[in-house]
Amino acid sequence: MVKSIDNMSLTELQAYHKEVEAAIKGYEKKKRTEALAAVRATAKEHGFTLEELIGGKAAGKATAKGVAKYANPADSSQTWSGRGRQPAWIKEALAAGKSLDTMAI
Repeated sequence: MVKSIDNMSLTELQAYHKEVEAAIKGYEKKKRTEALAAVRATAKEHGFTLEELIGGKAAGKATAKGVAKYANPADSSQTWSGRGRQPAWIKEALAAGKSLDTMAI
């Protein structure tokens, strides 16, 4: 028979609280997993992946590189989109006093 919480000691109440928290977390995780599986199945029925529908990266598709905004005046095959690390030729030009505007495409 379950002991009434009114008659439990603090230690017993704390232990009971931990058990209840663990049970709630387990229940929520199970329900979340079930809901995700149901949503994925519905998306698949319509010919999509869940990632495609929610705006995530579609499975198996490559991401497009950024469009080049800057080109090396000395070698136009060297370009940079303006995102990520600056290439050495950009760093050198900036150190020499040039502005990014002079290298804009």
